[in-house]
Amino acid sequence: MSDVYIVGIGIHPFGRTDARSGLQQGAYAARAALTDAGLEWSDMQFGFGGSDASGNADTIVNEMGLTGLPFINVKNGCATGGSALIGAWQAIASGQNDVGIALGFDKHPRGAFNAMPAEYSLPDWYGEMGMMVTTQFFAMKLQRYMAAHGITSQALGRVAEKAFDNAVHAPHAWRRSAVDLDIILNSQMISDPLTKYMFCSPAEGGVALILASEKKARELGRDKVRIKAAVIRTRPPGSFEVFAPSIDVVRGSAPTLLASAAAYEMAGIGPEDIDVAQLQDTESGAEIMHMAENGFCTDGEQEEWLAEGWSRIDGKLPVNTDGGCLACGEPIGASGLRQVYENATQLLGRGAGRQVPGEPKTAYSHVYGAPGISGVTILER
Repeated sequence: MSDVYIVGIGIHPFGRTDARSGLQQGAYAARAALTDAGLEWSDMQFGFGGSDASGNADTIVNEMGLTGLPFINVKNGCATGGSALIGAWQAIASGQNDVGIALGFDKHPRGAFNAMPAEYSLPDWYGEMGMMVTTQFFAMKLQRYMAAHGITSQALGRVAEKAFDNAVHAPHAWRRSAVDLDIILNSQMISDPLTKYMFCSPAEGGVALILASEKKARELGRDKVRIKAAVIRTRPPGSFEVFAPSIDVVRGSAPTLLASAAAYEMAGIGPEDIDVAQLQDTESGAEIMHMAENGFCTDGEQEEWLAEGWSRIDGKLPVNTDGGCLACGEPIGASGLRQVYENATQLLGRGAGRQVPGEPKTAYSHVYGAPGISGVTILER
């Protein structure tokens, strides 16, 4: 497999943009990424893209130009963007192409996601119990984890407090105001133990990345950010993931454990070598659990990490430096690519007020989606 580089990045601000459709937000991001790379749409040899609620991504050609390029639609829950990136990476790493685009966009209405049981091969009773409302499932899973590993509500609040502090400095973030820890802890309870500031919201936005071979990247003078690993895994036996209708007596592994291990092996490095990380934070507890599942600490150590500020921008491993899903919201098709966009921004030193000090050299992104899919990408400068 050949080396693959990210040579252009573009993003449409997340949140609410009434004047643009989801597709138009994706096109906005694509144009920004092409400008960043110094390329034209006609230079793209292929495209991979996804949207959960804003139509087929290949219709982006109506906005960008009818060049006849092959474009593959991707739909993989919250891992849609990460899956599009893996497809694009493979298209170049295989040696078949020199340059292409991975993009994702979405535009969700206000309120909770409206997932249907039949879409996940679940019986109707599962939805009638209210378990397709993900806030309830995540709260239930988190309560079990907190009881097993001594995680407190204070730790949940600190994750949200950090997210909003970081987002103040991220122009693409939706929620760009700091929120005090006491306000977070004492705000409206949504699903115990998670208050309203501890959940992300369905949102809008678009992200695009231009990928190139080593030869093309050097030709463009953009050979700074290399993809060291890009993997995705589904749930193994004994795991307990979103939209799981039961939990096995004998616990098994988890999709994030599998994806993380495979990514470290592919990159030839370990968690101790990572300088900055973006982790799936659908709610505060998700970031906490994913810190351990991705190998950055053991179960229960998150309490000390958060109390000491070790996952803040000036900490020993900054996590979710642009505010993550909590502050940016979650347009499903774009969210995973936002993480990679943020990591590329950090490696290029463009983070401004949220820039990780010390010129980070490695960056890790982890995305998690229903019904138990995890994707991990590792970048290196």
